[in-house]
Amino acid sequence: MAVFADYRGLPERARGASIALGNFDGLHAGHRAVIDAARKAGHGKFSVATFEPPPRAYFRPNDPPFRIFRPERRNASILAEGADAVFELPFNGEMAAMTDEGFVRKVLGEGLGVSHVSVGFDFRFGRGRMGHAARLSSLGRALGFGVSIVEEVLELGTKASSTATRQALMAGEPETAAEILGGWWVAEGLVESGEKNGRQFGFPTANIHLHDLIHPRHGVYAVRARLEGKDAWRDGVASFGRTPTTGLRDPLLETFIFDFDQDIYGKWMEVQLVSYLRPEQKFESVDALIAQMHKDAAESCVRLQAAASPPN
Repeated sequence: MAVFADYRGLPERARGASIALGNFDGLHAGHRAVIDAARKAGHGKFSVATFEPPPRAYFRPNDPPFRIFRPERRNASILAEGADAVFELPFNGEMAAMTDEGFVRKVLGEGLGVSHVSVGFDFRFGRGRMGHAARLSSLGRALGFGVSIVEEVLELGTKASSTATRQALMAGEPETAAEILGGWWVAEGLVESGEKNGRQFGFPTANIHLHDLIHPRHGVYAVRARLEGKDAWRDGVASFGRTPTTGLRDPLLETFIFDFDQDIYGKWMEVQLVSYLRPEQKFESVDALIAQMHKDAAESCVRLQAAASPPN
């Protein structure tokens, strides 16, 4: 089917599904276990319901950026798992005020008409997070649908979670984030015109703002980049931060793609962070900066050659 931006007014063909319910930011092993439970209950057919915007963005709008996936990547990843549809449940004042029973009756029952719901063991819902997984199971029985509660999934000896993924990225550990996600984390956005310092230094960069995507640790990374409409990932080196040597500004991801010289302003670009090379630093001179950029490019080649290539 497709992506639906509400739970109301759905076509009848979209209702009555076995639903995996949760935030699904990053689609890690725990998320996939919830999806598998919905697939099993639906005998191979299932859909996914998530919240847009995430409740955290509604309740804490001044928090630093925290999304692991943009909504479009999240939805595409869910559909690639075999889901028939994605329901983006609008999280607003109305939904925030619903009791746990009100949410189940109005959204899951009257709106989605669910036949089954699967959730993680720590799922909370309803006003003030009053509802929990066991409460959902009880309410489901009363309304005539089943509930699967998926127990904790461990990755690297700890709970597979979006929080663990964020912590890895903010610590400059993209390899750890990749193990949790099952693939390299991808920063993406439109290539923008920058200060053009890189071109003057012999390292022309494609620059993107991450906006509401989580900001990884500032520094230099070995990366692979891909442009819209292209299948191939190209090796490169990137800096994320505020360029303290040439002038502080808002954080920007600046990617130098090896053996590439095309005008790509306004193109959509994806960048896999593969390995953290070094922290951002201020150099005494531009010459010292350029010398380090050559070292970074050489080190990136070594790291990329040694790195695995999980699909994204």
